[in-house]
Amino acid sequence: MGYLNTVKNSKGFSKTNTELFAVGIFEDLKLGSVGKEVDNYVDGQITAAINNSDIKGKKGETTLFYGKEKRIVVVGLGEKKKFDEQIIRLSGATVVRTAISKKLKSVGMEIFGGKDDAYFNQALGEGIILGSYQFTKHQTQNKDLFEVKSATVLGGNVAAIKKGVAIGTSVCFARDMENDPGNVTTPTKLASLAKEIAKEGDMKITVFDRKKIVEKGMGGLAGVASGTGEPPRFILLEYKGGKAGEKPIGLVGKGLTFDSGGISIKPSAGMDEMKFDMCGGGTVLGVMKAIAQLKPKVNVVAAVPSTENLLGDNAYKPGDILTAYNGKTIEVLNTDAEGRLILADALAYVSKHHKPQYMLDFATLTGAVVIALGHIAAGVMGTDDKLMKRVMDSSQKTGERVWEFPLWDEYCEQIKSKIADIKNIGEARQAGTIAAGAFLKEFVGEGIPWIHFDIAGVAYNQKESPLNYQRGASGMIIRLVLDMIVG
Repeated sequence: MGYLNTVKNSKGFSKTNTELFAVGIFEDLKLGSVGKEVDNYVDGQITAAINNSDIKGKKGETTLFYGKEKRIVVVGLGEKKKFDEQIIRLSGATVVRTAISKKLKSVGMEIFGGKDDAYFNQALGEGIILGSYQFTKHQTQNKDLFEVKSATVLGGNVAAIKKGVAIGTSVCFARDMENDPGNVTTPTKLASLAKEIAKEGDMKITVFDRKKIVEKGMGGLAGVASGTGEPPRFILLEYKGGKAGEKPIGLVGKGLTFDSGGISIKPSAGMDEMKFDMCGGGTVLGVMKAIAQLKPKVNVVAAVPSTENLLGDNAYKPGDILTAYNGKTIEVLNTDAEGRLILADALAYVSKHHKPQYMLDFATLTGAVVIALGHIAAGVMGTDDKLMKRVMDSSQKTGERVWEFPLWDEYCEQIKSKIADIKNIGEARQAGTIAAGAFLKEFVGEGIPWIHFDIAGVAYNQKESPLNYQRGASGMIIRLVLDMIVG
């Protein structure tokens, strides 16, 4: 599988049968009750290391000791007054990464910081699973591959830890489909995975093929898909866990399984990373995977328009005019600005047929957002201040950073076309991320609160960390959205 999917519970250190056990320590260097028991187990080695300044309690610091039956790792938690959910999440991940590096099959740990708060316990569950993730399924010759088989937490809020595990496994599920190459994660494969989610979560699923996409008048998706022989798919999932008649939450994700740029072709260097252009769709399916497991009392409708963007005989061209699902005409000035075209149909379709209470969309949409925010935060913009505050609150809670861009009328004017209703790019070398958001706004139903997430800078990480395996899909923003929906 490449990651853990369960975490066991234990009632005492002596009853925790693992190869590695972890305790935390703050910069005040005071051991808690479990820490003292563990110190006694290793004949006072931890106290000796503290007295000799080998343990300082700095955030992320690890110190390894050896007992008769299990190894002990002491994890630094930093300053006690700055201790938060992200540190406990990172600590859980650090323990598992340590076990992987030492080729130890089983890990155990205390509740770091002694926090009995439900969300801290949830964060620990998330960290353990995310730290266990590895993407090695296509390696057949690497004899050093190793996976941790089990994790145990001493005490804690069992229900909260299980919730964190469900969220963590859903992020890893998304990472797997996003890390797979375009010849594996195809639109057909995304539809197949969506069907599995629907079965698990008792959801309704609807999938349109190319013929149906054209018949429905989804001109944006049909246009982008015209250059590839790979069958496109429009995927719709409906989860009804809330009250009958209650408006659903709308989720829309860009499922571009490979993007060459089309006629406006991309440079060859780094084009392999365009397998990640479906990470918006991966975000939506990751959220729905967690909802299938957690079964919250809400209604959710999720749409993933999916295709490749290639240069076939029938590929759409710069200068073409497409008609979107809501009837608006689009002048195509750059075929590499394709994500907004397929999202346009999905936003319009969900708006018309499901009238959501609010709508969120996710896309690796612009290189401009990377220029603005790097690989640290996702860019967000939208039409509702209260909804944006909820996004910001969940961002703070989950440690998944976002930054709001303005969506002023002056920017919206820049995507107007002289020969169609709108064009698919804004002014040259200006506010590219905002222009994309202004374009998408045209397809959101009137009166529906909406937020757009441009995740191009954060969908796949550039370096390894305890929570991220090497360079690859991060699954970022899934936890933020789940916090908004599930709490």
